[in-house]
Amino acid sequence: MAPPTVPPLPGPAPHVPARRNRLAESLRSIAALVLREMSTRYGRTPGGYIWALLEPLGMILILSFAWSILASVPTLGTSYFLFKATGFMVLQMFLINANQVGRAMKFSRALLFYPQVTWLDALLARFLLNTLVVTLVTTIILTGILIFEDVKTILDFGDIFLAMGLAALMGLSVGTLNCYLFQRIPVWEQIWAIGTRPMFLISGVVFIYENLPDMGQAVLWWNPVLHLAGLMRDGFYPLYHPEYVSGLYIGLWIFVPMTLGMLLLRQYYRDLMNL
Repeated sequence: MAPPTVPPLPGPAPHVPARRNRLAESLRSIAALVLREMSTRYGRTPGGYIWALLEPLGMILILSFAWSILASVPTLGTSYFLFKATGFMVLQMFLINANQVGRAMKFSRALLFYPQVTWLDALLARFLLNTLVVTLVTTIILTGILIFEDVKTILDFGDIFLAMGLAALMGLSVGTLNCYLFQRIPVWEQIWAIGTRPMFLISGVVFIYENLPDMGQAVLWWNPVLHLAGLMRDGFYPLYHPEYVSGLYIGLWIFVPMTLGMLLLRQYYRDLMNL
């Protein structure tokens, strides 16, 4: 009689690189944080996402109406709405990301005590959600203006996407540094709120750089959002070519605050959790 066969012992489980596991955990954490953010910020208020559209639209309407009284024709083109919207939505992309990413760790503080959730996940989740929402709102508003006013123009989508993308990255960069400063220096949040209120007056929303006097050009050139507004309008107005726009200067505003903020958060995020 043949001896009973013994099934072979299972071999060792296949090795999965730790880096791949961490990436999968990070993606799951970011997705969960995005869903939490959506339900908290937009799901608990009447209208939800409608307010994300109505707020910038209302500001554009007010600015356009006010300037239509002061001037017979817009600075560029024939549409007050398009001129104001092309500057205002770039500013919105920067400010919303700089503000919301700056408060990411405060908003997700309770979840950051879990080892699967990191401070970087919290920042990226807020950045992705805000960028998607502002991009969608910008698309709806600008498309509506082009159709409603029957604006005849040739769009340069390369410049348009580049301007909005750089505005989003600059908002992430400044927001990353703000994330540290908002918690380490609580008064900085109030200083930032006050300091950014006049941004729509100095960022090319209601004017173009070339119409400024020499002194105004020398001072406001250092405002990086003004460069983004010029690049955005370059995509909507074929005859407008802003020579003052500096890609190197915009890149410095993305690289320097991002690097400094990442280094500070990596070194001191545990201390910030206990503040």
